[in-house]
Amino acid sequence: MGPDELDGLYRDEVILDHRRNPRNPDLLEDADITADGVNPFCGDEIHLQIKLDDRGRVSRVGYQGAGCSINQAAGSMVSEAMEGMTLDELGAISEAFREMLRGDGEPTRNQLSELGDLAALVGVRAFPVRIKCALLAWATLDDGLVGYRRRDG
Repeated sequence: MGPDELDGLYRDEVILDHRRNPRNPDLLEDADITADGVNPFCGDEIHLQIKLDDRGRVSRVGYQGAGCSINQAAGSMVSEAMEGMTLDELGAISEAFREMLRGDGEPTRNQLSELGDLAALVGVRAFPVRIKCALLAWATLDDGLVGYRRRDG
């Protein structure tokens, strides 16, 4: 894969929209789950705050990110996708996203439709060095879930 393909990835409208207009940018002071992630190789950062409702569903999300466009767009997409989900559903979509980026073969149409806007990042598969950028938000979320379960479990 050459620079033209990478340029095409950075010009994807969904990725550009999330990069330019990140969803859920407000810091949540009353979050039930918080997590911070940093990729030490490139300096990408993700900061997540999650508020749960009385049924254990995500009711609000705060997301702040810094770094490359893929990292920032992925963080925005993750913050939007998780709204209304249970913690178990978050784990399932996290696994589905990881499988899309790391799996063998092309993802099915059904797999892509389940991911919504996150499916726009399927092109990252062609650039292994960018996969960590797209996964940082999920790794940060996973760390936050582990901490939450440890604290409340």
